Amino acid sequence: MRARERHVPLPRSETFLARLAGAPARGSVPVLAVRLPELERIAWRSGMRAARLAERRAIGAFGTAVARVLRAADLVAHDRGSDVFLCALLAPTREEHGVPADARAALARITLTMQAALRGSVEGGWTTLEPHAPLPPLTTLVERALVRGAQERERYAFFSTLGHELRTPLAAIRGYLETLLDEGGDPDEQRRFVRIAYRESLRMSRLVEGMFEISLLDLDGAAPARAGGSLAAALGAVGDATAAAAAARSTRVELPMEPTGTVALDTDRLTLVLLNLVENAIAHGRQGGRVVVSVADADSPMPRLLVDDDGPGVARAERERIFALRSRGTASAGSGIGLALVRLMVERAGGRVVVADSPLGGARFAVTLPRA
Repeated sequence: MRARERHVPLPRSETFLARLAGAPARGSVPVLAVRLPELERIAWRSGMRAARLAERRAIGAFGTAVARVLRAADLVAHDRGSDVFLCALLAPTREEHGVPADARAALARITLTMQAALRGSVEGGWTTLEPHAPLPPLTTLVERALVRGAQERERYAFFSTLGHELRTPLAAIRGYLETLLDEGGDPDEQRRFVRIAYRESLRMSRLVEGMFEISLLDLDGAAPARAGGSLAAALGAVGDATAAAAAARSTRVELPMEPTGTVALDTDRLTLVLLNLVENAIAHGRQGGRVVVSVADADSPMPRLLVDDDGPGVARAERERIFALRSRGTASAGSGIGLALVRLMVERAGGRVVVADSPLGGARFAVTLPRA
């Protein structure tokens, strides 16, 4: 089938669902959804006429794409005025680890073709309809597909970021170890190289731990048991772990004296939360500045852990975005993993984390956690 034969008109969603409901049950049916959020923005910005023109271009690009990648038995649909395009792969598909390989390939080619034609953002995703299962409403079907697509893109972005971030400490460790293997090195210089390699290995270890934490918390839908975490133990570990980074920037890290009590996050995860925040404060505070960790509302059911620095702070427009996976502030050179991990662990324990202005002039990260 040539590309122009599917440009217009496309079947409506009612026809799509009726044919889908009447299709013979040969197994799981992959359903692809492609959404163009740009259409709504065009309508608001330039009016409905401009949005209709963009929609017609989208229909043409969609028709071109599906004519190239789908088969005669597959279904497509689009409602006039909608930003969603649908495909159902009724033709037999190859499966890879339980996932229809054709669905992934078709979705990738369709979204790329539409992006190239429209020069705008395109969101895609897929879901499956099981044989003999009731056909859900169209909105549910589209939402399921787009949510899965967003989750997969988030995971790809996460592992891509992690791979880039692991290269730096690995390269440093390899370089210092190669130098140590050379004979005749100065003993003091060798000890310094060993310390640096050790610090880089710790950094790499924390990145890997963060990857597993995010993966496990993402897969486990249930809220974790509220195991008690010791503030004293966590803060003591944070002081030891950040000593080298603080010394390198001549930063004074001030920890609360003899903190007491437990919170509803186990000590290891509590340590990881505070470690990420204190390292972030050291990295973005002033050279030779201060980082102050304190406990507020210590006797309340929801104590607050405060991490203050004297750096440039966080702009109001970025205060939510920096907690998104792979996001960074404009002045940040971090991995984009640490703050996402902090928010994920704190919220799963029933707490919250926010960023505001600090009395020191920089940023204040406030972690509120319930008592164990």
